[in-house]
Amino acid sequence: MRYCSTRAGVQGRSFRDVLFSGYAPDGGMFMPESIPLLSAETLRLWRRLSYQQLLCEICCLYIPEQEIPRHHLQGLISQALSSFSIPDVVRLVQLKDSLSILELFHGETLAFKDLAMSCTAQFLQYFLRKDRKRATILVGTSGDTGGSAIRSVFGLSEVDIVVAFPRGRITKVQELQMTTSIADNVHVFAAEGTSDDIDVPLRKLFADADLVRRHGLMSLNSVNWCRILVQTAHFLFAYLQLSAPQAEGEPLPVLEVLVPTGGAGNVTAGCIMKLMGIPLRLVAMVNANDIVHRAVQSGDFSMSNAVKQTLAPAIDIQDPYNMERVFWLLSGRDGVMVKNLMEEFQRTHKLTLSASLHQQLCEVLSSGSVSDDGILETMRRCWQDNHYLICPHTAVAVWRHYQSPITPGENRCCIATASPAKFQEAVQKAGLTLDLPKAVQALDALETHYEVLEQSDDWESKLRLHIESMGSVRRRGETAETRD
Repeated sequence: MRYCSTRAGVQGRSFRDVLFSGYAPDGGMFMPESIPLLSAETLRLWRRLSYQQLLCEICCLYIPEQEIPRHHLQGLISQALSSFSIPDVVRLVQLKDSLSILELFHGETLAFKDLAMSCTAQFLQYFLRKDRKRATILVGTSGDTGGSAIRSVFGLSEVDIVVAFPRGRITKVQELQMTTSIADNVHVFAAEGTSDDIDVPLRKLFADADLVRRHGLMSLNSVNWCRILVQTAHFLFAYLQLSAPQAEGEPLPVLEVLVPTGGAGNVTAGCIMKLMGIPLRLVAMVNANDIVHRAVQSGDFSMSNAVKQTLAPAIDIQDPYNMERVFWLLSGRDGVMVKNLMEEFQRTHKLTLSASLHQQLCEVLSSGSVSDDGILETMRRCWQDNHYLICPHTAVAVWRHYQSPITPGENRCCIATASPAKFQEAVQKAGLTLDLPKAVQALDALETHYEVLEQSDDWESKLRLHIESMGSVRRRGETAETRD
C-alpha cells in the first residue's frame, strides 16, 4: 500500500511518510492509492471479532507488514486501547423506537477521538524509537481533538506537542483537559478567534518544508491519514453488529449511519468503508454551521460570514477540510480537479460544485442541520424515553432519528462522539442532571498553564518562534546529555 496527495503532486509515499506528515507538500491531503475490497465471506468471518480485532484487520490492509509487522501492530493497538474504561472499548446501545447508538467515548478524555489518537500515538512512538528520532506535533482544535492529542503523547520523551484552541468557544471541561495537562512536552495556546481562524496559520507552517524537516513537524488532527484509517473501524463494527448477512449468497443489507459532522473526518472514514464494499447510507448531521449540509442540498460549498457558536461546539466549523478527501474519492481520484477546486475555495471561501460532482456527492451522502433548540429537545426526549443521557453532538444525530423514524426491516445507527459529562451547560439547559466522573470533578482543582494568541498577534510568527525555541532547548538538552 502506497499513498498519494489529493492534489496530484505527490505519489508513492509509505505509511510512515504520511503518519509523520500534516498536509502534503502540494497542499493536499494524503490518501491510499488503492482501496481494498472486502468480500461477503470476509465479513461473515469478521463478524465474530471484537472491535480491537477488527481494527487490527483493517489496519493490516493499509499498513504494510514490512513497515509494522502484524504481531507488533497487534501489540501497539492493544496498548493504545488499554486505558479505555470498558473492556470492549466501544459499546452499541439499543434503545426505544429502534434507536441504536454506538458509544465511542470511553477513552481518557471521554471523546471518540481517543480511539484514533491513542493508536496513532503508539504508531508514532514505534517509529521514533526505532529510528531514534523526535517529532513535533502541531494541532488546531475545535474542542475534543486537543485534549485527546495531548493525553495520547503526554510525557513521551520523543515528542513535543503544540495545541491551539479557540478561547471561549469550547466547554470548560474541554479547555481544562488541555490547560491542566502540564508536562515538559506539552505546549498549549488559547487563541482569540475560531477554530477555522487557527487552521490558517497552521496550514502555512505545514507548507514550510524547511520547518517541517528540521522539527519533524506533523499533525494529529484528522488531516493525518492515520486518524481516518482508525475511524473506518467504527463503521465496520456497527455494520457487523447490526446488519451482517446470515448465510452465504444472502445479499448484504444496508445500514444507515447518522454522523455528527464538523471537519468531516468520520464522514470520510464512512465513505472509504463504503468503497470497501460495505453498503452504508451515510447521513452527515450538522448544527447551524451548515456548509456540508448546503453542499449536499444544493452544491453550495461556501463559508458563511462567521462561525456560529452553538451547543455542539466541537462541530462549530465552516471549513470542513476532510471534504477535500471526499471530493477526491468521488471524482475518481482526479487530483488536478481537486487542486483547482480547493485552491479556489481557499482563495475565495466560496465554491459551487459542478453538477456531476454534486450528483456523486448526493449518491453517497445525505444531510441535515439542527438548531440549538432541536439539540435540547432531542436530549430531553432521549432521556424521557430511555433514561439515557446524550451529549449535544450525539443529539445532532439522534434528532434525525426522531424526525424521520425508520420503517420495519431497516437498520440505522447514530454515532455518539462524546460523553455528556463534557457538556454540562448543555445538559443543564435541557433541564437534565448528570453525575460527573471523578476525573472531570478533579479538573477544577488542578493548576493550569497556557499562552494566549491575541487577535493583534501574528499567530503564524508566534507559533513559529515557539517551535524554533522549543527545538533549540531540546538540542541543548541532548548535547548536555551527550557530554554527561
